[in-house]
Amino acid sequence: MTLRRNKFNNKKTELDGITFDSKKEAARYHYLSMMQRAGNITKLEVQPKIPLMVNGKKLGHYIGDFRYLENGEVILEDVKSVATKTAVYNLKKKILASYDPPILIREIM
Repeated sequence: MTLRRNKFNNKKTELDGITFDSKKEAARYHYLSMMQRAGNITKLEVQPKIPLMVNGKKLGHYIGDFRYLENGEVILEDVKSVATKTAVYNLKKKILASYDPPILIREIM
């Protein structure tokens, strides 16, 4: 039996009962959790799901890594590497940026 490698060679990591797609994503969650405990951010969400709409039709959805409030502003984050900045991701990012108001993704490299 052969083991199937992850598409981006990342290692799934569990932290606080949540399974993350990579060690980098789990580390970012740990940092954001500390920020929330310190009161610097609020309403931390893991893997928020946002519908992708074009001309009033739902095409699918975008699942971010994290969403939270920072100084009253909603922040949507995605932990990225060069390999994970795919054409599909870039298209979804452009669709979200076209919304009114735009939904912008903060990329954590």
